[in-house]
Amino acid sequence: MCFCATTRDSRYVCILQSQDNFQGWMTEPLSHSARAEQLQKKSTAIQMMKHEKEAGVPSNEFGSANAVTEQKGQSTEEMREEYVYRSTGGPEETNRITSLVTDEDASRNCEIYLPVSCNPSAMELSLDSEEDMYRDAEEIEREKILLVCKMSSSEYKPSVAPEMDIMEYCRKEWRGNTPVAKRMRKGYEAVAQKFASIRRVRGDNYCALRATLFQALSQATQLPTWLQSEDFTKLPENLLSKYDWIKQWQLKQKLGRKMGEISDEIKEYLMLLRKKWKYISEIKGPIEKQEACDKLFKNEEEEYSLYEALKFLMLNTAIELYNDDKNGRRVPVFSWLLFARDTSSNPCQLMHNHLNQIGHSGGLEQVEMFLLAYALQYTIQVYRLYKYNTDEFITLYPNDPEEDWPVVTLITEDDRHYNIPVRMCQETML
Repeated sequence: MCFCATTRDSRYVCILQSQDNFQGWMTEPLSHSARAEQLQKKSTAIQMMKHEKEAGVPSNEFGSANAVTEQKGQSTEEMREEYVYRSTGGPEETNRITSLVTDEDASRNCEIYLPVSCNPSAMELSLDSEEDMYRDAEEIEREKILLVCKMSSSEYKPSVAPEMDIMEYCRKEWRGNTPVAKRMRKGYEAVAQKFASIRRVRGDNYCALRATLFQALSQATQLPTWLQSEDFTKLPENLLSKYDWIKQWQLKQKLGRKMGEISDEIKEYLMLLRKKWKYISEIKGPIEKQEACDKLFKNEEEEYSLYEALKFLMLNTAIELYNDDKNGRRVPVFSWLLFARDTSSNPCQLMHNHLNQIGHSGGLEQVEMFLLAYALQYTIQVYRLYKYNTDEFITLYPNDPEEDWPVVTLITEDDRHYNIPVRMCQETML
């Protein structure tokens, strides 16, 4: 189960450990004294990582933005620039590859930015096997049992944490006296006037989709009109018949599928979305409805299938907006911004450079929050805490929503990670 990107400190510790193992692998077996010295170095590195975590570095399971800012004393603008830079995949994370892709609407070069992933697991396993020479069988077996227990306990972890008091959460996350910490506390105090609790969302680059879908399902009382359409599940087949480049859609980190396989699999995801939405919307009791949502977001296979469905709906909406604009029809302003980017001048580029990367090397950018809102026909209201005391503190996606669109509310500290406010205060409800 994947979580948000590891901190630089933890990556540094991993490098130290890999280097130690690699050196041991390339040389003769160490003496007991040298071995003890090597273990002491590892222990020191691990203590460094533990110290950083206790000092406030965000956990890998549920996202938080405050620790990096608190530790380095960055200004708000510096923090924002760093998050935007990291969320779009800077030089550390991406290689730029130019590929010629034919678009039926326009024959042009499509610049594709693909993530460079590094998985040290296999190498670490081979290196760890060398260390087994110096440990007795009982110690190795005990470690294996602990590893199995840890894996079993993590299998059923929900991707949306149980609720906790919103101000208690704020006090735990923002203890410092820097201007950023003070602004965040003020922001949380403002949110607390409307909502009593918060639910943390796992930060694995799906958090915007996860938070929005969770809120939409937990409030659903009926199946949206667009989900009731008979043509809804025919979308993959219809789009693939018009746009050959969609066969390069990346499904859950799996590449190389044939066109028919992609169409069938996306169709299954769309059918699952309709099935789950219908089932949860028909539950009358609020407690039972919440339990059904919690259960769904503990099922990893179904949960990530739903995100693929949402991403495909976003692509379909983008294609409609692009074609409307080309044909002289009126489109929302965000559509111009969406296709004004060098990396998404048409739907083909949007798919390759952005939608395919969601959940892998990046999350949703602000302009893509508009696209998500239009795809679901929901208004997404976001408390942007770092914008406290400005006109952008509460932002609506889209700016001018349809009156009959339902509203879901999210919280962000940095426009990168999103959490969920719950339990609307009684006075606010009245």
